[in-house]
Amino acid sequence: MGEIVLELKGLDCASCASKIEKLTQNIDGVDDVNLDFVSNTLRVKLMDSNLSEMVIGEIKDIVGRLEPDVVISQRDEETHDHGNIDREGIVKIIVAGVLFIMPLLFKLEGMPRFAIYAVAYLVIGADILMRAARNVMAGQPFDEYFLMSIATIGAFIIREYPEGVAVMLFYQIGELFQGMAVNHSRRSISSLLDIRPDYANLDRDGKIDIVDPRDVHIGDHIIVKPGEKVPLDGLIVEGSSSFDTSNITGESLPRTAVEGDRILSGFVNNEGLIRVQVEKEFGESTVSKILDLVENASSKKAPTENFITKFARYYTPVVVFTALAIGLIPPLFFGLDMRDWAYRAFVFLVISCPCALVISIPLGFFGGIGGASKKGILIKGGNYLEGLNDIDTIVLDKTGTITKGIFKVTDIDVYDELSKDAILELAAHGEAYSNHPIAVSIMEAYGGEVDKNRITDYLEIAGKGIKVKIDGQEVLLGNRQLLEDHAIDVQESQGIGTIIHIGMNKVHMGTIIVSDELKDGVAESIEDMKSLGIQRTIMLSGDNSDIAKKVGELVAVDEVYGDLLPQDKVEIFERIMEESKGKVAFVGDGVNDAPVLARADIGIAMGGLGSDAAIEASDIVIMTDEIGKIATGLKISKNTKKIVTQNILFALGIKLIVLGLGAFGIATMWEAVFADVGVSIIAILNSIRALRI
Repeated sequence: MGEIVLELKGLDCASCASKIEKLTQNIDGVDDVNLDFVSNTLRVKLMDSNLSEMVIGEIKDIVGRLEPDVVISQRDEETHDHGNIDREGIVKIIVAGVLFIMPLLFKLEGMPRFAIYAVAYLVIGADILMRAARNVMAGQPFDEYFLMSIATIGAFIIREYPEGVAVMLFYQIGELFQGMAVNHSRRSISSLLDIRPDYANLDRDGKIDIVDPRDVHIGDHIIVKPGEKVPLDGLIVEGSSSFDTSNITGESLPRTAVEGDRILSGFVNNEGLIRVQVEKEFGESTVSKILDLVENASSKKAPTENFITKFARYYTPVVVFTALAIGLIPPLFFGLDMRDWAYRAFVFLVISCPCALVISIPLGFFGGIGGASKKGILIKGGNYLEGLNDIDTIVLDKTGTITKGIFKVTDIDVYDELSKDAILELAAHGEAYSNHPIAVSIMEAYGGEVDKNRITDYLEIAGKGIKVKIDGQEVLLGNRQLLEDHAIDVQESQGIGTIIHIGMNKVHMGTIIVSDELKDGVAESIEDMKSLGIQRTIMLSGDNSDIAKKVGELVAVDEVYGDLLPQDKVEIFERIMEESKGKVAFVGDGVNDAPVLARADIGIAMGGLGSDAAIEASDIVIMTDEIGKIATGLKISKNTKKIVTQNILFALGIKLIVLGLGAFGIATMWEAVFADVGVSIIAILNSIRALRI
């Protein structure tokens, strides 16, 4: 297996892009093909990597036949061609426009009138006629070039010279504006992703060299000056600063980082000079992964996109044969005027081009993906963006998703003469030899020095806790069972979290509650999801069932499951999927969540602190670790779907109306041009709205 990635610079014809994709798929040795019209990128998966040269040669032949002006090159990772103004096209439009009005100004008739219109027609339409001829010879006739050529040549045959020239002239003007609109959309999307660092300041024995970020390796030290982008993920080893993280997280508030903190590539250093020890190669750094995710997202087409592509493939031939029937059947079988019905058929042909749909739909989805990335939500494909609309159940992991995954002492209860500080001191000495997260949190809460000379006879009792002597007195620290095993009456605690009971001298002295803090605004975020149409929220946790249920009550999820192993999560999740009528999303962050993320209809990973395995297995990555971004993603999905639906209804609606009017002889070539090119421009401009969140 191998992959070829080619850039097709200057490809602005959506139907030609579809043909190139289809013909490339038919090449021997090609396994799969995706031509992304938005980025002009052709990705070809090969059955054997040794076939790459042969396949590239055949692709060049295909493109040369269909679009000879398109330049094929290996994908340039640094720059993308988003098109320039077509100056030659503007000159042709001006010359043809002047020639078009001359017969009207000078009231020419007969052969002079025909000659000037013929010259105007060839000036403005020669390239379209040549493209139509090439496509017919290539066995791919049904496209806008064929339709325009037949319709305008037909207009000349029935001596409607002005309309033949006018259709071609306004078609070319429309194509010029359409190209400008597409390129504007491409530039808008590109600007959202303008986060790739251009260089790194590599520190080599005190000398600073400006190098390509790809030439920096793990362990190297780089200097990041104020105003510069952080080129690679790393650890600050000297200095401190505030950072603009909006490129990565979508958050506008600056984030302060000091020595010992990790920072991500793509952050912008606001003020201080810092030294960073590189922890990831450029290809594995955050900025590279984000660019790869977003730029390749449109290779996974949404169902609507796939439907429109197939629809256009059959729609155009049907319209061509319908036009043929309109032009021939009434004159031949009913004796009606041949010229009148031929004109109606030509109008019908001009209207039929499906460009508005073929171009605007992928632009809409890619705009939504680009806009989401600006908010710190990385969506790996248009299919997942559209799929968010169909979710009715969201299943969430607890630790790292609903909670911060950071344990802290949140409460201390005392039942005897000792103070809270004394209870905490006992617990800190009792946990002094443990490296368990709960022990660490107790040590942090104590904050003082532990005198290990006071500790003797330290014993860990599996699954229960610790038995130890402190200052010669027996102290027990652990769960309820540990104290009951030593004949101590245990007081009930109402705390939410892990409860550590402390007993001494056969008396329950107190309890310490260690909790994993809830993330800010979790309850409100879950309420927002429900207001956006999520019917069922479920929490799955490997934590103690009682703790999980208490957390579930606090954030108002509908169902809670605790004490789960990774395989238990998968089993319960599959049961949930069977019960749900719509799609089911899973939100998680840990290695143990990866199997469920991969199994879900839509897997959503917390990308800031989440494991690499979870991020790889997911379909959507939230860079800020904020559960509230799920609601934002749902809104973006609904907005994008609304825009795409508007384009479909508008384009098809206008075309069907004008097709009907054309068939009954009411619509002229002028309305036909609007129904084709005008509708395309409006639909493309509407798609650009998907970028705005």
